[in-house]
Amino acid sequence: MWSKIILVFLGGGMGAVVREFIILLIPQARGDFPTDIFVANVGASFILGLTFGNRRLNQVSDEFVLLVGTGVMGGMSTFSTYVYGAYSEMMMPGHLLVASLYVVASAVVGYLATWLGLAAAKTRRRAA
Repeated sequence: MWSKIILVFLGGGMGAVVREFIILLIPQARGDFPTDIFVANVGASFILGLTFGNRRLNQVSDEFVLLVGTGVMGGMSTFSTYVYGAYSEMMMPGHLLVASLYVVASAVVGYLATWLGLAAAKTRRRAA
């Protein structure tokens, strides 16, 4: 068990560093579109798909999936896991409605959670 946790821990650190490099190297687009975060999210989605695809083909080990798929991509972007979850649901017969609800709910609730976190931080700052 500990070896799995260590793999995820090491991968998460690497992914966070990769994300920071992307944020530092990719310029913002006009209109404040968050190009850097978009690139990190889409890149992580691609790499996560590649990792799980290679696992299905027995080209990589479960340990590699933990290191790269869970760790690095988790540190680089949780969006990749979100997209993979939606894709997995959509590929299951009769799950299109569930997948659609998952996508919309994740976006809406994620937005609201972010807004609530920002509001809580602002309130806490005023109280200090």
